[in-house]
Amino acid sequence: MTEKPVDEESVILVDEHDNVIGTMPKMEAHLAGKLHRAFSVFIFNTNGELLLQRRADDKYHSGGKWTNTCCSHPRLGEETLEAAHRRLNEEMGMECNLEYGFNFTYHAELASGLSENEYDHVFFGISNQEPHPNAQEVSEFKYINMTMLEEDIKARPELYTEWLKICFNRIIEYYNRYLFKKP
Repeated sequence: MTEKPVDEESVILVDEHDNVIGTMPKMEAHLAGKLHRAFSVFIFNTNGELLLQRRADDKYHSGGKWTNTCCSHPRLGEETLEAAHRRLNEEMGMECNLEYGFNFTYHAELASGLSENEYDHVFFGISNQEPHPNAQEVSEFKYINMTMLEEDIKARPELYTEWLKICFNRIIEYYNRYLFKKP
């Protein structure tokens, strides 16, 4: 079986309740701004630092920007959690227990002329495993304290992906409430 080129991958189109309504080639969906299913993975080390990746410069959008540990789209017939595990391994060379946190929808116009319109499922994990990123996906990675990340996003928002900036307050809330409980 021949593997499809990235440009021919499809995304799962959904309605505002995450019900499947069809599929569409990934690039076509991003050009048309169609709502589709996605996921984002946030891995923290036991010191409470978030593992960020800087997307490879030649990614089809948001190349060179810092973002959460891993994100992508599930395949038709693939459970979203299963897809999150698959992509964490493919992008960061890691395996980690993941737990579902929350979902959100967002629509962002990107500088590339593409549009992100996603129903995003957010997963969290804690691991001290050393990442071994795929150079086609990730140009570098770092761990960062959440307070420092928040300050840097405010000071230099152009360095970060739109989806990270949009969901960041909910990430902080989840982090404080469930992962590293604060009174």
